[in-house]
Amino acid sequence: MDERKDNDAEAWLPLKPVEPLPSQCCGSGCSPCVFDLYYRDLERWEAARARNDRSLLSGKQSTETQGCSTKLSPETFLAFHISAIEKLTKDTYHVRFTLPGSSQLGLHPGQHLILRGTADGLEIQRAYTPISPVTAEGYFDVLIKYGELLILAAGTGLAPMVPILQSITDNADDETFVTLVGCFKTFEAIYLKTFLQEQARFWNVRTFFVLSQEVSPEQLPWSYREKTRFGRLGQELLDELVAHCRRKPFTLVCGSPEFTEDMARCLLAAGLTKDSYFLF
Repeated sequence: MDERKDNDAEAWLPLKPVEPLPSQCCGSGCSPCVFDLYYRDLERWEAARARNDRSLLSGKQSTETQGCSTKLSPETFLAFHISAIEKLTKDTYHVRFTLPGSSQLGLHPGQHLILRGTADGLEIQRAYTPISPVTAEGYFDVLIKYGELLILAAGTGLAPMVPILQSITDNADDETFVTLVGCFKTFEAIYLKTFLQEQARFWNVRTFFVLSQEVSPEQLPWSYREKTRFGRLGQELLDELVAHCRRKPFTLVCGSPEFTEDMARCLLAAGLTKDSYFLF
C-alpha cells in the first residue's frame, strides 16, 4: 500500500509546475507576472493531485500547446517558429518569427512581449518590443541583445523608444550602451523630462538634445547646457555621435517621414550599413 502511494507521488512530480527564477521576471510590472502564473498553476496541480484527477490539468495543457496562434494573452505563452536569424554585430541578432498566414501580431506601438527560451540548459525570459511595423503580416521581428544602441527620435517619435529604453534599464543583466538623441523645437517642447533625467542616471545611458528653435544655452537649466545642441540634427553632429559610440551602433530612428529619410542618408554617410538601422 505504501509502495503504491510512493509510486503515485512520483508520477505526479513531473507534472508539478517549476518555480521561475528571479531572472525570469522581466521587471516591467506585467499583470499577471510570471510568478502569478506559477502560483496559479501550482494551485491547479495541488487540487488535481488531491483528487487524483489529471483531467483537471487539461486547462493548463491546452493553453500551453496551442501552437502558433496570434491571440496573445498575458496568462500564457504561445509557440512561434523562428524563420530567420541575422547576425548584425558581434552580439546583436535580428530574429524573425512567423505568424500563421497573413495574420498580424496585434500589439500597439511601444507595447512589449515576453520571450522565453532555453540557452545552455538555462531557461531565459526577457521583455522585447517588436521592431517590425504594427501592420506587418505573417511575421514579427525583434532585436536580441543589442551591444550599442543609438536612438534618434524627433518630437512624438520619442514615444515608441520609451519602453525599449526602460526594458534595458529595468534589466540589471542588460549591459547595452544606449545613446538617446531627442530632437525638439524648444526646451519647453521636450516631454518626459523627468523620465529622461532618471534614465540618464544609469551607467549605460546617455541623453542628448537638439533644439531647432533655441539659440542660446544661457536660457537652459545648467543640467541641460552641456548635452544640448542647437539647430537641426545633421551629418556633422551624427558623425560625432557615431564616433563617440564604443562600437558601431545599431540605430533606431523615429520621427516625421522627412526626419527618418534624412537620418537614413546621414547614417549611411557615417559608415553604417542598411542592416544596422531600423526606421519606424
